[in-house]
Amino acid sequence: MKTFHYPHHFKLESGEILPDITIAYHTYGKINSDGSNVIWVCHALTANSDVREWWPNTVAEGRFLDPNRFFIVCANILGSCYGTTGPLSVNPLTDKPWYGTFPHISVKDVVTAHQLLAAHLGIKKIHTLIGSSVGGFQCVEWCVTDPAFIERAVIIASDSRCTPWVAAFNESQRMAIENDHTFGEETDQAGLRGMATARSIALLSYRGGKAYNATQDECQSVLFERQSASYQRYQGEKLAKRFNAYSYYRISQIVDSHDIGRGRGGDENALQKITAKTLVIAISSDILFPTERHKRMVNHIPHADYHVIDSIYGHDGFLVESDQLNDIIMNFYQKTKKQSNE
Repeated sequence: MKTFHYPHHFKLESGEILPDITIAYHTYGKINSDGSNVIWVCHALTANSDVREWWPNTVAEGRFLDPNRFFIVCANILGSCYGTTGPLSVNPLTDKPWYGTFPHISVKDVVTAHQLLAAHLGIKKIHTLIGSSVGGFQCVEWCVTDPAFIERAVIIASDSRCTPWVAAFNESQRMAIENDHTFGEETDQAGLRGMATARSIALLSYRGGKAYNATQDECQSVLFERQSASYQRYQGEKLAKRFNAYSYYRISQIVDSHDIGRGRGGDENALQKITAKTLVIAISSDILFPTERHKRMVNHIPHADYHVIDSIYGHDGFLVESDQLNDIIMNFYQKTKKQSNE
């Protein structure tokens, strides 16, 4: 992991100011002589900048994130707890961690920070910008903010704005964290039990009924004991061991902030500003970002292709269906390369 420190005031969309920011990032492969092989990956909610760790079967030879062909960059988002400035970082004005006083961050703020990193790395253009879920939010924002910088965009299991349905899941998760009596204490461990419950709520939206019924079904040999119940608790405890409740709370609000049309005459108008050759990928069983939301984006983005991954794994299909995803994106590379040579 590498870090970039920006030692100046960083003004947020809310009007609040961070005195400075640090961005953690990973790179794979080497940039070529004309800088034309950069792929930038925007990660989802609780992931980090190490794509190999959280996106199986993607960063490898012959895959769409091939480090032998591309210079791949992934930066950890603002508000996280994986090296980028967030609630666990020390506020230089108080010499104490921010914790609950960490300011509100928007998707636009995340993209602005990553634009600073891109400039620091000397990147002049991005061959392909790729993001899933909240990472897709960042892709859309970046493509609208600086259209000429992005040659291709791959938006997976995402949307042009956060719908009330998605925001409702996020609020339920925050309520769970707030009901942990330790949340508000100035310690790294505050709110972890509440966050475990929040993760359990989130998983229902990530997978949906088809996936649960297919993977957690069992013969109930013991009264009142269910495999799905132990799975929920295990996943909650797993997140509590690696993440932070203050970061989780703020990042869920980043999701809520997403509306590409804010200040741009609505999202339909904003999407029309995208000049990148765009691939939009939906997942057939995704209940968070259903196919009709993706079709809506495609209808308003110029030069957009659309594909649906057939999967029972809901929103998490982008993590599970790596072969389908790879085939679709590799075909997109080939198609757009052919178009560029015509």
